[in-house]
Amino acid sequence: MSDPLGPSGPSGPSGSTGPSGSGMTAAVAFAGMRRVSPVVFKAGCPDCRGRFELGASALRLAIGATSRTTFYSFTCPECGSAVRKPAGERVVELLTGGGVRTLRLHSTV
Repeated sequence: MSDPLGPSGPSGPSGSTGPSGSGMTAAVAFAGMRRVSPVVFKAGCPDCRGRFELGASALRLAIGATSRTTFYSFTCPECGSAVRKPAGERVVELLTGGGVRTLRLHSTV
């Protein structure tokens, strides 16, 4: 039996091989990939007491020199308030792992 990805493997729609000439088509290359659900974070607003889920693009993480200067922020989708909450080590780990944009704050001293 021949290797399905080798020179005698599958060919493109018109019988041609892939762009590199390896014989692999996009369909074969992506066949094993599964669809990944976007990451969402549960959050709450201290002003309106709303509870909701936010995507990574709705959050910002600022990492400072101390725990007092490390926080995440977002705009409440229900009342529009700017919300800022402290971020401990575990929260920083979860947010960065989930693709939240991060800003590193530098000391001026």
